[in-house]
Amino acid sequence: MAKAAPQLHREPDVKEIHVVWMTTGLGCDGDSVSITAASLPSIEDLVMGAIPGLPKVYVHNPVIAYEVGDDFMRYWYQAAAGKLDPFVLVMEGSIPNEKIKKEGYWAALGTDSRTGQPITTNEWIDRLAPKALAIVCAGTCATYGGIHAMEGNPTGAMGLADYLGWNWRSKAGLPIVNVPGCPVQPDNMMETLLYLLYQVAGLAPMIPLDEQLRPKWLFGRTVHEGCDRGGYFEQGQFAKEYGSPECIVKLGCWGPVVNCNVTKRGWMGGIGGCPNVGGICIGCTMPGFPDKFMPFMDTPPGASVSSSTSGLYGVVIRSLRSITQHTANTEPKWRHRRSTLTTGYQPAHYGNA
Repeated sequence: MAKAAPQLHREPDVKEIHVVWMTTGLGCDGDSVSITAASLPSIEDLVMGAIPGLPKVYVHNPVIAYEVGDDFMRYWYQAAAGKLDPFVLVMEGSIPNEKIKKEGYWAALGTDSRTGQPITTNEWIDRLAPKALAIVCAGTCATYGGIHAMEGNPTGAMGLADYLGWNWRSKAGLPIVNVPGCPVQPDNMMETLLYLLYQVAGLAPMIPLDEQLRPKWLFGRTVHEGCDRGGYFEQGQFAKEYGSPECIVKLGCWGPVVNCNVTKRGWMGGIGGCPNVGGICIGCTMPGFPDKFMPFMDTPPGASVSSSTSGLYGVVIRSLRSITQHTANTEPKWRHRRSTLTTGYQPAHYGNA
């Protein structure tokens, strides 16, 4: 029997939707800063109602909010009490393990009125996750733990899916959506958020995710596949120092094996992207980052084999292409000023039948 397709969740007659954006994981607020550079869509487009078909959107993020203190925190308390419905929870920063210490806390936001104690990030997740329509993780810290989850860290940091469980589902039946990056690429984050908002409005199908819960259309290709330098790799031409236009895999670039679209999308307005502007890819969108990509700036293990192989056939390819290029780079011999036609074309002769 064929498996039934998942039913799309649609909120009935949604007039407004809130985005509760937590930055109290272990992080640097870099993802919040990054989204201010987005243009497809921009954060302004989202909150000013410039996008057709969406309900009114309110974004509550401490980095961009003008409210402070209790005026800002009321959205968190309302969401926890079930009075801010529907809302999408965005998590930024890695999740510490509050169970591995005797006293104090790793990360917190606001104060519990009953105890007078700070409300830890773990507590907020426990309160908000069951009530959220969807959860989006912004940046590699929230998705997979990132820098704070390096081997030897004292906080037991992890990504949200490690905390809630990789099979976790929201009340709308949606899995956690991971949008990695250190920081997250601006348009990747805003486009994913827009997709989910359209889904809430019944205007988009179930969001397609890969095994690491990343949107497939954003992370289905490697850095190398979209890189401006990819042709140099094929021809066996590798940079020996920074500043060269050739492939930089021997300088430490992990682009051939890293799922990321920054070389195709750029960073702002289609411009930028690490290898596009001379920087190596260090794998910041990957679950194994940073441990499996260190030490940075050393040649990746597989690069020696692949570059050596490419170097051998690259010599042959460049030689063959140079012959073809020379031929194609010369005008046809019949283009000249002469009194006779030398194209080989013979005009038709018309006479009486």
